Amino acid sequence: MRMERLLAGDMAMASGDVAANLVNAQYDGFTNFPIVAAFLSFFVAQSLKVLTTWYKENRWDVKRLYGSGGMPSSHSATVTGLACAIGLREGLGGPLFAIAFVLACIVMYDASGVRLQAGRQAEVLNQIVFELPPEHPLSDSRPLKEFLGHTPPQVAAGAMLGCLIAYTLHLLSLVGPST
Repeated sequence: MRMERLLAGDMAMASGDVAANLVNAQYDGFTNFPIVAAFLSFFVAQSLKVLTTWYKENRWDVKRLYGSGGMPSSHSATVTGLACAIGLREGLGGPLFAIAFVLACIVMYDASGVRLQAGRQAEVLNQIVFELPPEHPLSDSRPLKEFLGHTPPQVAAGAMLGCLIAYTLHLLSLVGPST
């Protein structure tokens, strides 16, 4: 009987602590290191696409800020930034890093495989539609998006960028106030 009371008391105390922590907890996305690393990696990669388009084609294309495809892969940068930040903060042996690592592998495989091939197929289909006679019902259909996937170098560049940003933020967090 006494053991049951002790267990009941411990449970009440534990649930009280959890409730107090939930009430006092404040989630601030700006101090969540993995989220900051992931989103900063995404924005830097998307911004670099504008610069690489200017370098390759001598024109500014602001649409590259929100478009998919191109150099570097923002998908790869985002997921590797997240995985590296989790690995640096939580360690490489934990389940959070394992989840982030597997997610990163799947996203990068998809970007350089399925989505790349879908973009190449869109190029061929657009060419076929362009060559149709004007009276054909599909001749005035809108072109398909061709910038969908990434070449392996684009994926590798995005992955390196994400890791670099996560590591830089990690070093800055060691110097600055702790989170």
